[in-house]
Amino acid sequence: MENKSINKALIVDDEPDLCQLAEITLNRMGLNTESANTLADAKQLLKNSDFDLCLTDMNLPDGNGIELVSHIQKSYPDLPVAVITAYGNMESAVKALKAGAFDFVSKPIDLQVLRGLVTSAMQLPKRTTNAPDADSENKILGNSSAVQALRDKLNKLARSQAPVFIHGESGCGKELAAKMIHQLGARAQQPFIPVNCGAIPDELMESEFFGHKKGSFTGASQDKVGLFMAADGGTLFLDEVADLPLNMQVKLLRAIQEKSIRAIGEHLEQKIDVRILSASHKDLGELVKKGAFREDLYYRINVIELEIPALRDRSEDIPLLIEFLLNKLARENNLEIPPSISPQAQTLLKGYPFPGNIRELENILERAITLAEKSCIQVEDLHLPENTPATPTQAPQPDTTQTISHSTANLAEQEKNSIVVALEKHRWNKTAAAKELGLTLRQLRYRLQKLNIE
Repeated sequence: MENKSINKALIVDDEPDLCQLAEITLNRMGLNTESANTLADAKQLLKNSDFDLCLTDMNLPDGNGIELVSHIQKSYPDLPVAVITAYGNMESAVKALKAGAFDFVSKPIDLQVLRGLVTSAMQLPKRTTNAPDADSENKILGNSSAVQALRDKLNKLARSQAPVFIHGESGCGKELAAKMIHQLGARAQQPFIPVNCGAIPDELMESEFFGHKKGSFTGASQDKVGLFMAADGGTLFLDEVADLPLNMQVKLLRAIQEKSIRAIGEHLEQKIDVRILSASHKDLGELVKKGAFREDLYYRINVIELEIPALRDRSEDIPLLIEFLLNKLARENNLEIPPSISPQAQTLLKGYPFPGNIRELENILERAITLAEKSCIQVEDLHLPENTPATPTQAPQPDTTQTISHSTANLAEQEKNSIVVALEKHRWNKTAAAKELGLTLRQLRYRLQKLNIE
């Protein structure tokens, strides 16, 4: 009887030398192997045996590797397949990844790269429906058709090493989607390193990404490990990638293509194994047309594009999100009982267009908890812009975000001044100050913490 604890790989190539090299390498890693020289032979072996990995050449006598990838995706969706491409042929590699390949390796095969690929493929978890827990902060919540389709796609993307570009409005959950791709995939136990590309000063960008050696420039008092090395073996998430300056885009492209980096002041390059996920609320295609983003980098990071739906396009999920966020805010602020929300306030939120998406919903609820006189949030506690519709809408209000943030700042300042005046009047006796303000002692303590009043 076959020992099921030993993994088994299918190698598909019509070159005997390459087949033998792959067999020896995988056998030394503890895998059993079977080989096929044609597409037809590979399909027959797949029918007769269970495999844990398939490694196929792009060019076969009776077809190509893309056909085999598509066949495996349809008939054996749990089987990761990697494609061997000609050196420098990124077009073939991209086609394979788009078809559903787990990864690719170029000829002549670097055995270290091949071993790393096989190790990652063996660590892939089985597919899951990924039903979200109500209290999970690392899963996209919702039961709408848009969210269910998104979760299905995230599961599929997690089973690949393809670069993914995540597009969506600010606050819709792009980083959360990137984390889910990482956590559901073969790199889940390795680092997930997020970086906001727009927050790094231009003069520090190369050092941040690639690191530097002590003494390599003024102020370099010690060696620094860059973001690529910090993410080695795992995932590097480039948030707001559209904000990268053009000179850095060139260096980033080379690092991705060559899978190696060189720290500032270092003479030798270091191999890296990093999956690149990137995101932006901007249209990269339009930026390419304007010359603000390199076309070659665009095609390298945008092998697969993932669109995150705006909150107004999934308004049926708002009640679930409200419940989750109120519980989260209660935990963060040490409230024994999470606040509730009136049906009228919830209906109003379902009709609001949310230009700031889920991040804005959380800010609205956080402000409402602070301002609410009772433990149940009412319509007047939301302080939404005037003329907010009471039914769901698809049309965003362009200036709402600025209005909300300006209004919130004014309200917070007014409330802070009122509390400080009351506290000073009663010589910082919180019980007496709370009574004058018409608050319970618990409500006052909550406001002191939120407004950072010592």
